[in-house]
Amino acid sequence: MRNYPHIGVQIADILLPKPGIDLQKWAVIACDQFTSQPEYWEKVAALVGEAPSTFHMILPEVYLGTPEETRRIQSAQEAMRRYLEANLFETYSGLIYVERTVGGKTRRGLVLALDLEKYEFTPGAQSLIRATEGTILERIPPRMRIRRGAPLELPHILVLIDDPERTVIEPVAEQSERLPLLYDFDLMLGSGHLRGRWVDDPALEQQVVQALERLASPEVFYTKYGVERDKGVLLFAVGDGNHSLATAKSVWEELKAQVGPDHPARYALVEIENLYDEGLEFEPIHRVVFNVQSDLVADLKAWFGERLTLQHYADEDEMVEQVHRLPVQGEHRFGIISAQGNWLASIQRPDSNLPVGSVQAFLDAWLKEHKEAKIDYIHGREVVSRLGRQPGNYGFYLPAMPKTELFRTVILDGVLPRKTFSMGEAIEKRFYMEARRIA
Repeated sequence: MRNYPHIGVQIADILLPKPGIDLQKWAVIACDQFTSQPEYWEKVAALVGEAPSTFHMILPEVYLGTPEETRRIQSAQEAMRRYLEANLFETYSGLIYVERTVGGKTRRGLVLALDLEKYEFTPGAQSLIRATEGTILERIPPRMRIRRGAPLELPHILVLIDDPERTVIEPVAEQSERLPLLYDFDLMLGSGHLRGRWVDDPALEQQVVQALERLASPEVFYTKYGVERDKGVLLFAVGDGNHSLATAKSVWEELKAQVGPDHPARYALVEIENLYDEGLEFEPIHRVVFNVQSDLVADLKAWFGERLTLQHYADEDEMVEQVHRLPVQGEHRFGIISAQGNWLASIQRPDSNLPVGSVQAFLDAWLKEHKEAKIDYIHGREVVSRLGRQPGNYGFYLPAMPKTELFRTVILDGVLPRKTFSMGEAIEKRFYMEARRIA
């Protein structure tokens, strides 16, 4: 492994399963997906069985707060130790170039480790590596219970770079055919195809490092964004998996006084992707509120007052079309889906920069007054529609944020409202494939 502290990067020793292991059973989707669809994880369990799999080393969050939670945390760490003792891994020192194809689109990325000393997830942070969205602090402790004492980490974290000139990842992609192939297979349950190659060329690795150094240089950064020097340089913005990175940071803060600065837990394995990759699309993250025992639409009217207008639509497609129409300046639009029908909500003179901010401000306040209700964050129209229409539920259908606005918004305004955007829909999320020793 090789460290580049000025850009917060470690070229890590990465573990991959040895030949002969069924990779379609090995790789499973990020633990925070399909949290309101236990049937998905039941299918995963049936497909995997007792075969070696990352499924046995994670805690799918569908099980949080259930009797399964404690048992699964223990069994996840036991599986890690069992796989290490059985010598199931091979080690590759270097970057791994990744191609993920799903839905006719291919995203390209590089797997490396980031220095948690350079990362902050608190609002207003000026660190080199930053969260893009608000962190839900109560989601961190269960993940900390898994990471504490675990010998391995498995990454589903996707981190973005703002590289319109395509200087970091794309030169590796152009030379990828000559790099050793590590894996090349179809993912389970319709999630597309995954291919990985080992960047074993020192010159190519140095080219990546130098391109990142240029993006992080103050001269380039301050000219690019037109901001004053009181703003810290932002090189890496967390796109997916912020709570996992926040967990790694929290555990490192617990450990570092005992183990010193050179411990492997100081770093976290991630995949970096270019914001300008044509295969990368930002999708909205919708909301579903469960067990609603009041008139949520009436409560919404009371909250926003005369700034809110509601229009009822018998046809959900028409409502969705109106949500995606370009709003007039100073207006936020979103949809409401329930057993009682569909509404287009329009807010004039909003207090937030994005529609999701308006919705989340209301829901945060409303949920404090209605302890019996629960909220989940949903990918995809079909799921928010199906769940929202169930009696006692309400779905909030939101528009997407333009991805080109991400870095500038985070630099100028700080973190976005939590669960503002998603890098693709649920089946497009990162699958666990690589591992790294953290103990």
